[in-house]
Amino acid sequence: MSLSDPIRFRRLAAGACLIAAPVLYVAGVVLDPALRLGGGDTAGVYGRQLEEVSISAAVLHWSWVLLIPGIIGMIHLVRHRAVLLGHVTGGIALLGVVNFSALMLGDYFYARLERSLPPAEGAALADQAFADPGLVFGFQIPGFAGILGLFALGLVLAYCRQAPWWAPFAMVLGIFGAPVFPVGTVVGGLLYLAGAGVIGLRIVRMSDAEWAAQPEGNLARTR
Repeated sequence: MSLSDPIRFRRLAAGACLIAAPVLYVAGVVLDPALRLGGGDTAGVYGRQLEEVSISAAVLHWSWVLLIPGIIGMIHLVRHRAVLLGHVTGGIALLGVVNFSALMLGDYFYARLERSLPPAEGAALADQAFADPGLVFGFQIPGFAGILGLFALGLVLAYCRQAPWWAPFAMVLGIFGAPVFPVGTVVGGLLYLAGAGVIGLRIVRMSDAEWAAQPEGNLARTR
């Protein structure tokens, strides 16, 4: 892959990121000491496992970041049909992914507060911060809306015959199911990888000419 070839580089980067993002997501979930408990009282867990939290939060952050070029690649696939829907759903997905990436910083604050204060007190203080209206409406709600945008973008791809109908369902079920350790992590991780991976492989396997093909006439402006 030549960095000087913009068509091939962007195509392979988009496809590879759609495959890598689910892998990193599952790895981040497995490394998260609180998620590994599978529920219950997790107060103080982050404070006792600073190193694991540091790594897991960073890995989860990059799992969302790598979705960005993947989503851009998905939007590119629907430039011939349903262009407006592709742009709207893709834009919502991109904004949501950015917000979810930012939310990973919260793990660091939970860990440090639980280490520096009595665990229950530190966790309660972090909970108060996450309940702040600015964080809820500025980060959390847009983040979850972005997942819905990703699902809708996947449906647009399926409508345009650029992805199988089950791919968006697998992606969303995988994203929400993987944090339910351990069964959900295995099943959800496989679903997420299958849904995103089938689209990523399609992008990787298509020719540069197919990737770069321009819409005919004014078709892109009329749908």
